[in-house]
Amino acid sequence: QRQRVAMGRAIVREPQAFLMDEPLSNLDAKLRVQTRAEVARIQRELHVTTIYVTHDQIEAMTLGDRVAVIRKGELQQVAPPGTLYDRPVNLFVAGFIGSPAMNMVEAQLSRTDGGLVAEFGGIKLELDDVLETRPQLKEHEGKTIILGLRPEDMEDAAVAGDAPQGHRIATNVDLVESLGSEVLVHFTVSAPIVLTEDTKELAADVGTEALESLEGKAQEEKSIFVARLNPATKAREGERIELAVDTRRIHAFDPETGRGIYGDEDG
Repeated sequence: QRQRVAMGRAIVREPQAFLMDEPLSNLDAKLRVQTRAEVARIQRELHVTTIYVTHDQIEAMTLGDRVAVIRKGELQQVAPPGTLYDRPVNLFVAGFIGSPAMNMVEAQLSRTDGGLVAEFGGIKLELDDVLETRPQLKEHEGKTIILGLRPEDMEDAAVAGDAPQGHRIATNVDLVESLGSEVLVHFTVSAPIVLTEDTKELAADVGTEALESLEGKAQEEKSIFVARLNPATKAREGERIELAVDTRRIHAFDPETGRGIYGDEDG
């Protein structure tokens, strides 16, 4: 109620711009959703420039016309929400935007049977359908890249239907989290986890235990992936599953600079 009163007092003054600093941080989850929608409605009705500061990516993505991601006081990327999600400029933005976070792993890029393939932990994914939007990948053939795959870009192959073998991951299910409208499946990939200053900071933001877990997995050369699946999946803990991967949605990053690999205009 205090937040609404404060906002009301600001609105009646008819300012040229609003500055909101974490206005919803003290609200419970349900009230936060309701108030977020109310803030969005008011802002659009008033047509007043609003600078909104938040650590909550959902608030940033749903309220912002343009979102600025800042790391340690330095601007990383400013773009519409869809661009941040589809074309993150570097590993930090890629790991920050999206929940569950983007899966990242070191992969070897090579050309096999005339096609471009990313290989990691015994898994081979064909990437030819990525080259149209990420032509600079050709320049990394024979090199190691950081491969990014969002949980929502994987689906139970039994639910998704026919998917080429080069677009599948066969694995064992470690953990199943049923959320009603979706199912989160955790599985292990026998490939080095991505351990850079960007990923360390992202883990540290979650907590000390997350950072220690990240460093431990790096020593074991194992990566934990999460897939967001249709609730129709029959995935069970300890059982085998095949996941269909939308390889058109795969992300690639330079392991030395951490920058995204896209088209010539982005290089």
